[in-house]
Amino acid sequence: MTQISILGCGWLGLPLAKALLKNGFSVKGSTTSVDKLLVLKNLGVQEFQIELSETKSQGEVDSFLENSKILIIDIPPKLRGISKENFVSKIKNLIPFIEKSAVENVLFISSTSVYGEDNLAVTEETKLNPDTESGKQLVQTECLLQNNPKFKTTILRFGGLIGDDRHPIHFLAGKTNLENPNAPINLIHQDDCIGIILEILRQNSWNETFNAVTPYHPSRKEYYTQKAIDLNLVPPTFNYENPILGKTILNTKVETILGYTFTKPNL
Repeated sequence: MTQISILGCGWLGLPLAKALLKNGFSVKGSTTSVDKLLVLKNLGVQEFQIELSETKSQGEVDSFLENSKILIIDIPPKLRGISKENFVSKIKNLIPFIEKSAVENVLFISSTSVYGEDNLAVTEETKLNPDTESGKQLVQTECLLQNNPKFKTTILRFGGLIGDDRHPIHFLAGKTNLENPNAPINLIHQDDCIGIILEILRQNSWNETFNAVTPYHPSRKEYYTQKAIDLNLVPPTFNYENPILGKTILNTKVETILGYTFTKPNL
């Protein structure tokens, strides 16, 4: 039985752990929350409380990685509010633990924010041009991991994450003067996030980079207006005065290399 360690059992990591267990993997999972340790244990996940900081790693990181051939890193940069941190430094502190462990393959959950917001059709070969601090630190982190010769790293760049309990329309409903009404959406459902990860593992597709966005790109105005109507919410209104800004993320490699078919193509 292949053992996998998931660093970060949050909104995506927790249901991912459930899916991995159903598919015959043994799973170790980490959380920063004491309360979630029992949740993980009750699922059949070997639970660890681990917290990375810019200067050190707290928790039993060696035990968390012990005997795992695969590590999935699913912790987002915290670069908003008063608790900002240097995400690159956190991963730098983690890397020595990976190097001395049995881990052979790393799957790093990244974001399409590494491309910036130019009006482009974006593939994995598009020059990286992040315009946010989060995007800039993700680019540095991707390079740190993929350039390390001690293990193979696949980068998975997700678009906007949505799910049955998470959708931006609940925040946008009734808002006024939203920017970029004609910009395309680049979203992906939680179910497809997990499906793509399972396919990467099934095919041992390492040393790769994948964009992971549903192949459905209506305009923001079209999509969020209809979604508000579907959910009996007040549709947002948009500002048409400023130039259109927005990339279209292409996921050709997910469909051609992995042969993946999206289960929630129209969101």
